[in-house]
Amino acid sequence: MANAGQKASGRTSVWLEGKVRRGGRGGGQPSGLDRERITHVAVRLLDADGLAKFSMRRLAAELNVTAMSVYWYVDTKDDLLELALDAAFGELELPDPEADEDWRDQLRTVAREYRGLLVRHPWISPLAGTFLNIGPNSLALSRIVHRVIRKTGLPAHGITGAISAVFQFVYGFGTIEGHFIARATQAGMTQESYFRHAMSAATQSPGAAEILKENEEIMTARGGDTVEEMRDRDFNFALELLVKGIEAMVERP
Repeated sequence: MANAGQKASGRTSVWLEGKVRRGGRGGGQPSGLDRERITHVAVRLLDADGLAKFSMRRLAAELNVTAMSVYWYVDTKDDLLELALDAAFGELELPDPEADEDWRDQLRTVAREYRGLLVRHPWISPLAGTFLNIGPNSLALSRIVHRVIRKTGLPAHGITGAISAVFQFVYGFGTIEGHFIARATQAGMTQESYFRHAMSAATQSPGAAEILKENEEIMTARGGDTVEEMRDRDFNFALELLVKGIEAMVERP
């Protein structure tokens, strides 16, 4: 799939074309369709089949229309993927940065919401790195993140660094977690059984076995009865490290 900067038309984003406001039937447009319905079904198919298997033909079949009917509402597959990406961002339940609430709690809320989104929709992470992320829901997230970080008291030159530290961590953590869950599902296994299978296979490699042996004490101390519990402990601890790091930087002269 070509990225947004490589489209034959040279366009950079569907949100810059003015066509996202196109609606209403006319000029031979098929009945029973609109961009919202098409985008909703696209999100559902991406969740079910993954990004690699997604196609306009498959989407049209799900909508019970011809592929050409879909193109009345979106010009390209990339345009539709960009719309689906922003629709997914609309699921986030974000705090009000103007509310009388501690920035630490608000930052934890946004981080956990973003992690959950990446886990529910593993196809988001590659698309978020492909497009400009300037749809209304994506911009709403960016605006709230900036305002929450500003509440920390960090100097202006540290704002973007703090955002990168927290949300690139969440992006990486959520991406790996989401893909692990997807692989377990594809293998027809629970997360626990898939994890045990992976660990068992890893011990067959002398180099990996040595590392795992060295980390046994750390893994035991990590705690958690399930893979999900272990991940939650790791995520929450890492997030607290970042919060404490922001606090320390604010207190620096």
